[in-house]
Amino acid sequence: MKKPVHSKEVKNAALQRLNERGVTVEDIAEIVYLMQSPYHPGLTMEPCIASVQAVLEKREIQHAILVGVELDMLAEKGMLSEPLQTLVATDEGLFGCDETLALGSVFGYGSIAVTTFGHLDKHKVGVIKRLDTKTSGGRVHTFLDDLVASIAANASSRMAHRLRDEQEAEDERTALLADDAAEQAG
Repeated sequence: MKKPVHSKEVKNAALQRLNERGVTVEDIAEIVYLMQSPYHPGLTMEPCIASVQAVLEKREIQHAILVGVELDMLAEKGMLSEPLQTLVATDEGLFGCDETLALGSVFGYGSIAVTTFGHLDKHKVGVIKRLDTKTSGGRVHTFLDDLVASIAANASSRMAHRLRDEQEAEDERTALLADDAAEQAG
């Protein structure tokens, strides 16, 4: 019986695939920053990077990256059977499996992630636009562009919820301090 693949090995392989395909955590974090900065003045890249890294810790995301990038690479080499080869290699407009794989990874992060994914899929922001371009030197990114949108959408949603939680906690601290000051004064 084969020994299970260790989660560190899976994570490292997923990160390696992203890097091999020219996608960095920082590239994805830039998209997160663009999505969240209008709602959070003073936002910096550091929490955006941390949020992307947290999303990349999820096995479901890692598995989706490994499957999607593998299909892209096989299509580049002409190793898929027809008609799948042509569908993936040309990123056929009605071929929705790439979005389906990516969208499946979005549902765990709530409605903000779902709507952000739709926005990113339609508007091709940041590195997604570069990946979506059909003339990328013979490279196929049919799955990868949608997976990057999924990671960015998840990290954006995660950040939106965390920033709200932090604001509410700060509001509660301020209210408690005000109550304490009123008690001492009265």
